[in-house]
Amino acid sequence: MDKKDTDKIMTNDFPRREFIKNASLATLGTLLGGKIVFAESFPKGLIPEALLLEESPFTISGKNNGLIVLNDRPINAETPPHLLDPNVTPNDIMFVRNNGIPPKEVNVNKWTLTIEGESAEQTKTYTIADLKSKFKEYTYQLTLECGGNGRSEFTPPAKGNQWTTGAVACPNWTGVKLKDVLKDVGIKSNAVYIGYYGKDTHLSEDPTKVVISRGVPIEKAMEDEALIAWSMNGEEIPYMNGAPLRLVIGGWPASTSGKWLSKIVIRDKVHDGPKMGGKSYRIPKNGIAPGTKVPDEDYEIIESMPVKSLITFPKTGAIVKANQEFEVRGHAWAGDLEVKAVDVSIDFGSSWISCSVTKPVNRLAWQHFSTKITLPESGYYEIWARATDIQGKSQPMVLPGWNPKGYLNNACHRIAIKRL
Repeated sequence: MDKKDTDKIMTNDFPRREFIKNASLATLGTLLGGKIVFAESFPKGLIPEALLLEESPFTISGKNNGLIVLNDRPINAETPPHLLDPNVTPNDIMFVRNNGIPPKEVNVNKWTLTIEGESAEQTKTYTIADLKSKFKEYTYQLTLECGGNGRSEFTPPAKGNQWTTGAVACPNWTGVKLKDVLKDVGIKSNAVYIGYYGKDTHLSEDPTKVVISRGVPIEKAMEDEALIAWSMNGEEIPYMNGAPLRLVIGGWPASTSGKWLSKIVIRDKVHDGPKMGGKSYRIPKNGIAPGTKVPDEDYEIIESMPVKSLITFPKTGAIVKANQEFEVRGHAWAGDLEVKAVDVSIDFGSSWISCSVTKPVNRLAWQHFSTKITLPESGYYEIWARATDIQGKSQPMVLPGWNPKGYLNNACHRIAIKRL
C-alpha cells in the first residue's frame, strides 16, 4: 500500500470502513503497525478493533469528558469500556440515553408522582417526601442497558443511535419498591401492565406530544428489585439520568426505566404508549435475513436482555512487553438470569481461557470476571470475551441475528492489544 492510499484513509471523502473491510491481512497489519498474530483465525469481513477507535469532540455538563457523544438533539452519549472498570458505575460516567428534551426546571420539593389507571383502585399523588416517609427505603445495584447497545455493528445499518458497547451501567440505586407504592394505591385483579410518563418534552417542543411512555408486565413491576428511585450511589440522580425521580427496572431494556418520572398507570392491557408499538423496542418473532421487511404484527416486545460481557481492563490499544503477564478483567450480565461462566480468547475464538467469575451482589447486578494472560509472540492481538448464562446460552462469536432496529447485539466484546 503506498502513501496515497494511506492518505485517503485519513480523509472524509474516502469510505474508510469499506476500505478497511476489503483490505488484505497484510495491509491491515501495515495499518496496525505489526503482524496480526493468529491472522488465519481472523473472521472474514470483520474490522480489527484497533481501527474502530473514535473520540468525541463534545462534552456533557456533569459527565466525564471521556464519554462519547453520539448526538446532541436529543443528547445521547456512551461510555468507553475502560471507564466502566469500577465494580459500581460512578455517576459521572453513566451513559446518557434521551428521547426528548429534559425538563428545564426540576424542583425536588414540588415534584409529584401520580398513580392511576383503569386497573388502579384509586388515584393517588405522592411528593418525594411522601415516598420517603411512607415506604421503606431499599438500595440495589442494578444493571441498565440500552436495547440498542451494539447497534453500530449491524449490516445493513440499523436506524438509531450507533452505540458500540458503552450504553450500559450498574450503579447503586436507592428508592422505594414499585410494588409497595402500587399496593398502597390498590391493584385490581385485571391488572396486566404498568406504563410510565415523564416530564421530558418532545423535540418539536409541542407540550401535547408524549416523548416516550413504555412499561412492563405487572409481574415484572412487582419484583423486589423494581424501584422508584431518587438516589444514585448515595447522591442525587444526575440531571441527564432522570433527576429527581425515575423508575429502575433491572435486566430489561433501559427504556423501561422511565426518567423524570411523574406518572405511572396501571393497565388492564399491554401498555400502548409511544415507543411500545411498531418496531420500537421490538424484534421479529422469527429470525430474518438482513434487510428483510417484516409486518408490525410479526414483532414481539423485548423483555429480558441477553447474556453479555465487557472487557474493561486493559484499555483497548494497550501495548504490553515481551513475556509480560497481565490481568484481563471486566463485567458480565444476563438480563433476568445470572452468568455461569466467562471465557476469553487471544486467537479469535480458536481456543478459550476460563476466567474466575464473582456472584452478583444482588439479583440483576452485573458480575465481574478476571484472568491472567501472557501473549506468546510479538504482534497484534485481539482479546475476546464470551459469557454464558445459567441456562447454558453463550454470546455468539460475531453479530447475532439481524433486525431492522439493531437491538440485542450481544456478540463477543473484543479489545486490541499489541505485544512488543
